[in-house]
Amino acid sequence: MCHALPCMTPCFDWFEVVYYWMGLKLYDLVAGPRLLHLSRYYSLQESVELFPTLAKKGKDRNLKGTVVYYDGQMNDSRLNVGLACTAALAGAAVLNHAEVVSFLKDEADERIIGARIRDNISGRVFDTYAKLVVNAAGPFCDSIRKMAKQDVQPMICPSSGVHVVLPDYYSPERMGLIVPKTKDGRVVFMLPWLGRTVAGTTDSNTTITLLPEPHEDEIQFILDAISDYLSVKVRRADVLSAWSGIRPLATDPSAKNTESISRDHVVCEDYPGLVTITGGKWTTYRSMAQDAVNAAIKSGNLSPTTGCLTQNLRLIGGDGWEPSHFTVLTQQYVRMKKTHGGKVVPVVMDTAAAKHLSHAYGTLAERVATIAQNECLGKRLAHGYPFLEAEVAYCARHEYCESAVDFIARRSRLAFLDTDAANRALPRIIEILAAEHNWDKSRQKKELQKAKEFLETFKSSKNAQFP
Repeated sequence: MCHALPCMTPCFDWFEVVYYWMGLKLYDLVAGPRLLHLSRYYSLQESVELFPTLAKKGKDRNLKGTVVYYDGQMNDSRLNVGLACTAALAGAAVLNHAEVVSFLKDEADERIIGARIRDNISGRVFDTYAKLVVNAAGPFCDSIRKMAKQDVQPMICPSSGVHVVLPDYYSPERMGLIVPKTKDGRVVFMLPWLGRTVAGTTDSNTTITLLPEPHEDEIQFILDAISDYLSVKVRRADVLSAWSGIRPLATDPSAKNTESISRDHVVCEDYPGLVTITGGKWTTYRSMAQDAVNAAIKSGNLSPTTGCLTQNLRLIGGDGWEPSHFTVLTQQYVRMKKTHGGKVVPVVMDTAAAKHLSHAYGTLAERVATIAQNECLGKRLAHGYPFLEAEVAYCARHEYCESAVDFIARRSRLAFLDTDAANRALPRIIEILAAEHNWDKSRQKKELQKAKEFLETFKSSKNAQFP
């Protein structure tokens, strides 16, 4: 789910070589025991061998060499659902497609004591009570805060980040490219990601919407920016998927200087009983949660029985996992059993599928493999991708997967990897979910429509609107 990835920065003059090399060595020193691997310099020839599509010449200068440092890369959809399932395993009540519509207040004490919640699948509305509510709604946190106090000062300064996905040949399998400062002062990167190449990003002011869409000029900016550093022609027709996300850049409402915008997280309490945490990033998610819980303990005058337990906690499926775990799947399972002429012929669990299952589900991958083998759900959902039909059934049974969009975007990353492949896989995904959740034909039709509307917000080369 998470691994170290070397990232290469091209240097076009010797000053850049020295400048970036010294900066990365300082980075190594500060990281101390948390350092993944030591950074280093590579010559021009070594750099091109490591990154074959790297351009030796820029528009007005020649490549001198590169510096490489290591960063962490993760599968965010799998990490996110892993956190929810780990919490459920520890006793948390986890709801999916549940929306807070209002707060319950003790008017005498002027304190929030719970929330009214709507199940957006069944439409049922119910009340739940709590000693304290934590608002961790990302870019939507201000709308939650206004439920408690209408005249609250906004915290969120939303920023749009656009990414594009390209075929795997744009980048090597185990090396990324990052340019800390392009000619117009922006950061550009290109990384191998789940068998494809992801490139980005933009950083623009935006308005908050549930389904943000990338603009064609933003997509073209990224393609133009990476083309300055590649020897291969960067084509708009190669874009498999493009999407926009919203960064919840935050200001502290209690700070005197309201102009300061932070990429760090902010914790505050605008109304008694409501603790808000926003801002931050995936890298610091655990410490963010700890800060939010500590604030909740203080606000609610709670008495925890233990200290923080998450410092060294492994997520569900992580205990006992080893990099060689995929070999167990290849040796002990078949993807499915076919019948030919009255004979049962097993179809092997190939290495690509086994590695995918192992990295996505950890030691729980054997449960997915068992479903594939015993329930004839071992076919691939989309040509060229390792996702199996069995994953849809498993996610419906064990990971709160309640819709087609849940699977293509929030349990797997198929929609983000290849929009058109996700579109083609929808009928089979919905068929499996229908069997798991007892959907009638009307519900299946609605699911297909909702999923197609969702995919229309992505801009692949086939569904893009060209000027």
